[in-house]
Amino acid sequence: MQLNRRLFLKQLGFGAVSLGIASSTDLWAIPGRTVKLPRSTPESQGVASGGLLDFVNAVETAKLNLHSLMVLRHGQVVAEGWWAPYTSQRKHTLYSLSKSFTSTAVGLAVAEKKLSVDDKVVSFFPSDLPATVSDNLAVMRVQDLLTMSTGHDKDTTATMRGEANKNWAKEFLALPVEHKPGTHFVYNSGATYMLSAIVQKVTGQPILAYLKPRLFDPLGIEGADWEVDPNGINVGGWGLRVRTEDIAKFGQLYLQKGVWNGKRLLPEAWVDEATRQHILQPGTNRDQSDWLQGYGYQFWRCRHDAYRGDGAFGQYCIVLPKEDAVIAITSETSNMQAILNEVWNHILPALRGTGLSTDRMATDALKQRLKTLALAPPVVESTSPIAARISGQTYTFDNNALNASSASLTFGKDGCIFKLHDDQGDHQVTCGINRWTEGDTTFSPMPLKLVKTPVPGETKSRVAGSGTWKDANTFEMTWRFIETAHYDTVTCRFGDDSMAVDFASSLSQLNKTKDPRPTLQGKLQAVTQKG
Repeated sequence: MQLNRRLFLKQLGFGAVSLGIASSTDLWAIPGRTVKLPRSTPESQGVASGGLLDFVNAVETAKLNLHSLMVLRHGQVVAEGWWAPYTSQRKHTLYSLSKSFTSTAVGLAVAEKKLSVDDKVVSFFPSDLPATVSDNLAVMRVQDLLTMSTGHDKDTTATMRGEANKNWAKEFLALPVEHKPGTHFVYNSGATYMLSAIVQKVTGQPILAYLKPRLFDPLGIEGADWEVDPNGINVGGWGLRVRTEDIAKFGQLYLQKGVWNGKRLLPEAWVDEATRQHILQPGTNRDQSDWLQGYGYQFWRCRHDAYRGDGAFGQYCIVLPKEDAVIAITSETSNMQAILNEVWNHILPALRGTGLSTDRMATDALKQRLKTLALAPPVVESTSPIAARISGQTYTFDNNALNASSASLTFGKDGCIFKLHDDQGDHQVTCGINRWTEGDTTFSPMPLKLVKTPVPGETKSRVAGSGTWKDANTFEMTWRFIETAHYDTVTCRFGDDSMAVDFASSLSQLNKTKDPRPTLQGKLQAVTQKG
């Protein structure tokens, strides 16, 4: 089915003519699902294995903390790897890469004639408007939300989702709009939330449910979950979790102009509009920054005529149309530009065939390297004479901001269990000794929290834990929450009858700030003392 671009642009809001396409069912209904992308070797798809290997070496040397990598060429996976303990089966928090999926939901709703990008934002929320609607708020369009040009001076998210706020849309609409919409770029996750709220208004479904038959099922994306606001609206601008291969499939769909397995899921004209430059960010040294190349509909333009969706700490879906390639990356880094620089330094030349060889040595070396990727836990080759004495003992805490009352460490042959009791109950992590051990925990995977906020249907997080004796009296644990970007370092220091517990999130380490969680000072329970 060929779409008339001119007619589709009119449907987007550039005129009154409706979209001349078949029913929405024809757009996305596909018999069967492609669960996995096809695999191939780099050289058979014109890609130099040596360049891909150089990329892996470069990001490891720079300590950019990648968690996963997939490279697609001509729709074939030519390289893939996960840095243990991260694995291909696990989902990963996307942060703002979620925005590109929200944009896709808007595109589908436009194709189904449920809204237009020229619709005014205020028209969807008549009961949530402020007493006085400013001129700038009155003219704000869906397109202005999509292009991050709402007219606000700063990101609205923090104010919108304030602790006391239950109606985020109402809070967004109450904020001043200092500039004429469409003229001033400010990265604004609150704008993406409003897109999600609008799609839910016009479809009667949260965007996660709306996308399932239209996008996720056809692409074989299973088990996706998405954070919601207090009213059950998917937050849109962040909070989606899918697997790395799902990111790659999403990018491949856009590379193929919205067609999957020979069927059209998304109008080609939407793909073109979403991924072209609509507004240019202010800034200098544009030739050195991939954040100053222009912004589309929740997609960033890149150097080298590429575009991408991306999320905080290095979550990437990079599409290179000229090279017919897609790159999916998850990571936790404070230097997102550095990862993109290494993509351009190594993967881009590899895609262009630089160093291409028929010698299987390079292919085999890359394959072996990708199989053995790992983020090694901190290791000290030592034991402690106090391990047996403290094992299983309970230490009680004085009143503290975390409402933690007691904790213990129990050591076995190959690992240990850390337990903590607070006002929400018992929590624990199992750690290997100098190695990763995977399990479930009710400790929080989110930075700077101690335990999970209870969420119906999801009470535990997946964690890989490892512990090591830093010295005779100090046991340090690393808890990698392997479906997020983050990890905690938890240090237990023992005295004759005391234990101090320190928490440090990887986020606070990246930002070089002190973790706000207090040190827990514990005393050994006298009734459990041995001999």
